[in-house]
Amino acid sequence: MATLLSRLIGTAGVAALVATPVLAEKANQLIDINGSYGRDAEYALQSRGFSHVSTNKKSSGYVYSYWWNERDDNCVQVEVYNGRVQTINDASDQDCGHHKGGNAAAAVGVVAGAALLGALLSHKGSHHDDGQHSSDQQAEAQYERGYTDGLHNAAYHNYDRSDAYSNGYSAGVDQRNANLSHHSGRGGYAQHVAINDLEGARAAGGMDELERRGFSQVDNFTSGNTRYSIQWRSASQQCVQVTIADGHFYDLRDIGQHPNCR
Repeated sequence: MATLLSRLIGTAGVAALVATPVLAEKANQLIDINGSYGRDAEYALQSRGFSHVSTNKKSSGYVYSYWWNERDDNCVQVEVYNGRVQTINDASDQDCGHHKGGNAAAAVGVVAGAALLGALLSHKGSHHDDGQHSSDQQAEAQYERGYTDGLHNAAYHNYDRSDAYSNGYSAGVDQRNANLSHHSGRGGYAQHVAINDLEGARAAGGMDELERRGFSQVDNFTSGNTRYSIQWRSASQQCVQVTIADGHFYDLRDIGQHPNCR
């Protein structure tokens, strides 16, 4: 049966868990959890007084979840990849939805406008390239505005010509793509077969699996050390280009059309 952290690999939102309060530990005292699978990591965090707050998944496959210990005012970030905990790091109170030393929501509202007044910052430290929120409240608010615009596919509107807005917008787009990684990009009622789960698969096994799913190779060519295979599935009108490097599926994408996809 899938456990909470296991489910976090494929979804960005999970209801908070309530744990029995005990003395919390800082991240450097939780390193024994590194390498654990979901079930063990979940149990260990709960037993040490942490409850789940939020999760964000990046398009690279990394999943960052935030855990809060109410008794000790302690927030930690858990980094998961391929179902295993990679690292546990201390995070800001802000990442767990708590703020110290002033009204952060009001600070955001002053810079970003009435639309954000009273709202807590929605992006996390892991969305920043360096994994840290900016100490500059104005830059942080501009980043948040860009992140929100990118996340919700709003038009790029960098009226301050701010690097923080630009970086936030890119992070929001990345988060949106990660949230929608299950989606084919198509609409309507047409049948569709998933292929994203085959990214990273060994080429031989991946080709067999594509055939099992109804695809047939209609073109094949190489460029340097990279091989490209065009796969067609007539039943769902899917024309997929598979990029193969170092014996693995490096990338799979529906290219829509190809002379041999018919």
